[in-house]
Amino acid sequence: MTDTSKWKMNHTMLRVKDPEASVKYYSFLGMKQINKMDYPENKFCLYFLAYDDAKNESSGKHWTGRQGVLELTHNYGTEKDESFKINNGNSDPGKGFGHICVSVDNIQAACKRIEDAGYKFQKKLTDGRMRHIAFALDPDGYWVEIIGQKSLEETEKVEQTDIGRYRFNHSMIRVKDAQASLKFYQEALGMKLYRTNENPDNKFNLYFLGYPEGDPENQAYREGIIELTWNYGTEEDPNFKYHNGNDEPQGFGHLCVSVDDLDKACEHLEQHGVKWKKRLTEGRMKDVAFVFDPDNYWIEVIQNQSMKQTAKW
Repeated sequence: MTDTSKWKMNHTMLRVKDPEASVKYYSFLGMKQINKMDYPENKFCLYFLAYDDAKNESSGKHWTGRQGVLELTHNYGTEKDESFKINNGNSDPGKGFGHICVSVDNIQAACKRIEDAGYKFQKKLTDGRMRHIAFALDPDGYWVEIIGQKSLEETEKVEQTDIGRYRFNHSMIRVKDAQASLKFYQEALGMKLYRTNENPDNKFNLYFLGYPEGDPENQAYREGIIELTWNYGTEEDPNFKYHNGNDEPQGFGHLCVSVDDLDKACEHLEQHGVKWKKRLTEGRMKDVAFVFDPDNYWIEVIQNQSMKQTAKW
């Protein structure tokens, strides 16, 4: 039997146009490249980035044994194609994936540092009614939410920010049917529902789920959280669906869970009646499986190599 309490929300995959620009951007936000996989025969490359400061509990761990990893996928030649553009997931016809989120020690100083470096924002701290969050834009136009690990009042007079304290807090996806998605992520994937934000005036709810690692009391310090955004009424429309990022126009690719025992984990998923994109036995890659969530987002399932050595990753 697999132990889902040992599973980790390992990474979020985003396709990028120019890996040099993207790696530079996320390195500026404090992430470090912890792995790279090049597949010249298939003409693509994978970059794995994460917060790796000594203050981070994942520091020094194998990339499959972490939470809060960002995978950037680059297909050769896109950086030279002037017509190539990434779908950031926030406008039709590619609406589905929403954003990734980085939590910071001092949100005022962190946002000023990003702005001073010449990077763009979708929403600055001073924009709109929500003055406690900002949305920066990465080189491909993906939204990067910036939240504070402390209140605005605690940090308003602090002018410095320490990128070593930043965390890759969560990834947000929109879902059609909140109950169907909650059942999938809690029962099939074994995640825990940590918090629900109900917004009846604006007709949407937010659900935050994850595995039992990190500080459960202060979620801003955690990594590996999934945020599900549900807009009221979408579940009642039989024609409504979100874009999964893998159909055209492409952008977001998948979420990835690393598990204690890959074979037993796949048996567990089979018992929960999941819909498979790729079983372990299918295709050339025998070390990964993919399942669909209720909105057809891809969920990759891999072996945590820290717990059981099965691949030379």
